[in-house]
Amino acid sequence: MSYRVAIVGLGRVGGEFLGELLRYRERGFAIRAVAELQDTPAKAMAKEQGIEVTTLERIAEMGGEIDVIFDLSGSRTVRTQLRDKLAAAGNMHTVIAPEIVGQMIWSLITDKELPQVHRNTGY
Repeated sequence: MSYRVAIVGLGRVGGEFLGELLRYRERGFAIRAVAELQDTPAKAMAKEQGIEVTTLERIAEMGGEIDVIFDLSGSRTVRTQLRDKLAAAGNMHTVIAPEIVGQMIWSLITDKELPQVHRNTGY
């Protein structure tokens, strides 16, 4: 099975998550796109790995090319924008996995600690 994912937010949390998921490509994790406004080490890593660095709009418009968006931004505003952009694009395929789901997956794939830098903003 293949899992086509996008990651939104490549700060400390998203950067660690990206790095770990890259190790699981052979298990079907295909990182199709990332979105990050700032210049971060993880954004540079994504570019080096040939992963599309793009906008929230583009990710929403990718439709069936993306199964899951991991929202690791820690921002309620970004979460709202993602939902709005998916609706505007008519994207009924892609689901948004909030940070808590990312943390759960993280705990299943590694024993390393994921940085805890975001307050719990819920979903």
